[in-house]
Amino acid sequence: MPQVPQTFDALAVRAWCGLALDALGRAREEIDAINVYPVADGDTGTNLYLTLESAATAVEAVFAGHEAGGVDPGRPTLADAVRAMAHGALIGARGNSGTILAQLLRGMAQVLAGDDAPAHADGAGLGLALRHAADSARQAVAHPVEGTVLTVASAAADAAGSADGDCGAVARAAYEGARTALAETPDRLDVLRQAGVVDAGGRGLVTVLAALVESLTGETPRGTAARGPGPHTGPEASHPAVAPCADDDAVFGPGGPAFEVIYLLEAEDAAVARLRERLDLLGDSLVVVGGDGLWNVHVHVDDAGAAVEAGVEAGRPYRIRITHFGAGDAHAPGAGRTIAERVQRAVVAVVPGEGLAGLYAEAGATAVLARPGEPPASGELVQAVRRAHAREVVLLPNDAELRHTAAAAAEQVRAQGVRVALIPTRSAVQGIAALAVHEPERRFDEDVVAMTSAAGATRYAEVTVAERQSWTMAGICQAGDVLGLVDGDVAVIGQDLTETALAVLDRMLAAGGELVTLVVGDGAPESVAERLEARVREGYLAVDTVVHHGGRQGSVLLIGVE
Repeated sequence: MPQVPQTFDALAVRAWCGLALDALGRAREEIDAINVYPVADGDTGTNLYLTLESAATAVEAVFAGHEAGGVDPGRPTLADAVRAMAHGALIGARGNSGTILAQLLRGMAQVLAGDDAPAHADGAGLGLALRHAADSARQAVAHPVEGTVLTVASAAADAAGSADGDCGAVARAAYEGARTALAETPDRLDVLRQAGVVDAGGRGLVTVLAALVESLTGETPRGTAARGPGPHTGPEASHPAVAPCADDDAVFGPGGPAFEVIYLLEAEDAAVARLRERLDLLGDSLVVVGGDGLWNVHVHVDDAGAAVEAGVEAGRPYRIRITHFGAGDAHAPGAGRTIAERVQRAVVAVVPGEGLAGLYAEAGATAVLARPGEPPASGELVQAVRRAHAREVVLLPNDAELRHTAAAAAEQVRAQGVRVALIPTRSAVQGIAALAVHEPERRFDEDVVAMTSAAGATRYAEVTVAERQSWTMAGICQAGDVLGLVDGDVAVIGQDLTETALAVLDRMLAAGGELVTLVVGDGAPESVAERLEARVREGYLAVDTVVHHGGRQGSVLLIGVE
């Protein structure tokens, strides 16, 4: 048997992250399948995996940095390792469960990475870290519910605090306490009892604690399912992973807020305290974790725009993800829920502003918000497709530069058995046109053809402000010039935004059109939409105009002509 550490040091943190990531990878599908609370959206295992993947990557980066720098090669301090683990989990946290896991790891780091932190922790120190982790996670949740991962974490901390011995003994006690509490979760939460499952988040935490035991003892604890699928043993056996009547594709039907909103936030503590109060009034499943100026915010709401605006008022939100719970998805906090099939078809779209994210979501699409300079990665698109909970998905990248990213995401999801069609939309207004003709009831191929045709028949333009001197198709522009781009190329260079927008509109309508779509950003003059509508009304007969407010989008104005 290989030698294993008797204390908790940087190498133990590294080993723990690697083992936990492997174990969650094997258990991910099982955990997804039993996810019924707080929303039966079948992604708890995936969210935990992605969160821990970010934590493990950050820890590996710390080790790589020490090796490259030649300072005590391969041996960062315990404080270095746990800080990296906690920060990586914070910035990569996904969903309700991932956000809580990030706070659990942060709570441990606050104990193990203090100013006087030792090079390694003994059993008592590990026990204190687990206690603080459980307490801080509970404090991060606006309305803690028993029978969830919070209950399992508290039981683990209680057991660890009562244990004597080295880190291995404490970790084993924490695991056994968590495992016993997990088996009791259906007795404490009606929705779990009705579904015949244990809590998915708690199941994930038991897997993570089993990996902690293995990293410190070299042995896989008894009763763990971390080694892969198979029958449950030990206390969990009294509550099967999936009820005999349940369908792997089934979710609990309707009720609760329509959107999940997640973002990272740079803000001061006082502003975050006010943000918590405001978001608590807007929705439920509120979890705000972090500190030292960086926070991860998670909430379920009906008004996604209001949740994002609350973040804007508190500080600088970014990496914003807004997910529309499909018609078959729901909160499931009460009794009497009926089982509903997954939706047959869904649309996932990348959008450049909060206003458009709300517009797309109201139309039934899952919106992935893209900030200027912060395009979504393929992994974010894969996650959005999974959250759409559909057998068939239409993917709208809405940006020429995202086509390859979207294609990579589509290939990954197809390998998982989801039918995906990528429509190469180059602008959000083309996506609006495609979404307008979307009909989930018709055959998938026919729907994709109709959406592709609508997008292709829509010319697109944007009005923006030049950041620097540059050569363009229309000549040389200077920083501060107003640029009008038609189908991706600069066509007009002007000084006045409204006049430039009018010139762009005239160019686009010179070839004809039936409908003009205007998406106005926060930086546009208040009168610009009114002036453009008047130009259409007075100069182009039988052409309609629709105006949307895009919020803080990359361009001041988007124009579409169908």
